[in-house]
Amino acid sequence: MSRRPTDLPPKSPAKPAKPARAPKPAAEPEKTTGDRIAKVLSRAGVASRRDAEKMIAEGRVAVNGKVLDSPARDVTPRDRITVDGQPLAPPEPPRVWLYHKPEGLVTTARDEQGRATVFDHLPEDLPRVMTIGRLDLNSEGLLLLTNDGGLKRKLELPSTGWLRKYRVRINGRPEDSQFEPLRQGITIDGEVFQPMTVNFDRQQGANAWLTVGIREGRNREIRRAMEAIGLNVNRLIRVSYGPFQLGDLKPGEVAEVRPRMLKDQLGLDETPMPQPGARPPAPRGERPAPGKPVARSAGTERDKPAPRAKPGTAKPAAQGARGLAASAGRWLDRAEAGGKPAAKPTARGSFSRGAARDDGTDPKPRRPSSGPKPATRNAPAKPPRGPKR
Repeated sequence: MSRRPTDLPPKSPAKPAKPARAPKPAAEPEKTTGDRIAKVLSRAGVASRRDAEKMIAEGRVAVNGKVLDSPARDVTPRDRITVDGQPLAPPEPPRVWLYHKPEGLVTTARDEQGRATVFDHLPEDLPRVMTIGRLDLNSEGLLLLTNDGGLKRKLELPSTGWLRKYRVRINGRPEDSQFEPLRQGITIDGEVFQPMTVNFDRQQGANAWLTVGIREGRNREIRRAMEAIGLNVNRLIRVSYGPFQLGDLKPGEVAEVRPRMLKDQLGLDETPMPQPGARPPAPRGERPAPGKPVARSAGTERDKPAPRAKPGTAKPAAQGARGLAASAGRWLDRAEAGGKPAAKPTARGSFSRGAARDDGTDPKPRRPSSGPKPATRNAPAKPPRGPKR
């Protein structure tokens, strides 16, 4: 039976054709990130960023053989940098020093008025360093130094949140309530200061000693805040900067922070602290020169003397081997002399009952053998006794 056209199912509408996919763009080459050339020179200890830019303008710096005329250039570790024709040395690991700044020194590299700076009074063997934060001319106490510019900027940021404590001497007899505006936060000339911690320590004659803690470190922050509440600061000593303490450092002294503390407090990789005059350890497998002992770490098993064996206990393996060889030698001597040997060693290297064990110990005392006695100097040796019939 044939179907009529009306009996056929209706045709579904034609689906719209899918648009052709656009071809994927070619993969762009990965961009290599780098640092500004002035930053790299500063990190390597050549000069500060400002001085590095001057060196570039003078045509003293070249990258991959091309002399730079502008500091607006990023470089990567793959680039070859030369300064005055000499290749750039790799950057040193970050280091930090504690410096007790005396009063009367300026915390700048150069002073336009010709005043003495802290860098004029640093030890000569210290590498090129930068100050972390500043202390004004009339302030003294702890000043941090570092050879790493990135670490300097990190520790100077208020977001670090490190508390900086000062011993402050003010003129007058203040009341504790007088410091409440500083604890709440004060605004001076439209500049908002964060709350400070102010503790009254003692009254000493016409002056009073305070302990003040701040977290920002604005220019002359404590002096300006005290002047706003009617008090005059006549001495200011910074005693701590975060976890770093002034301690017993005398004015003008410098002490390097140990790598372990930098690792714990700053998350830096622990690197051995360079020690002037230290002798490197001898490489493994080489014997030291005569008269030069090799330094070893204390408490190792290698440095401890070998324990002596107690009577009746097993001896070390080396001593047992020597005892075994001696016993075998005695057995051969007696056999050649015609005497009766005490015991014959077995194939395993051990002895029968009454002989020395392979560990060198004697389980039971042996009876004296009937072999020939050693000849004396004046008496002739007796011939060996023949075997019994």
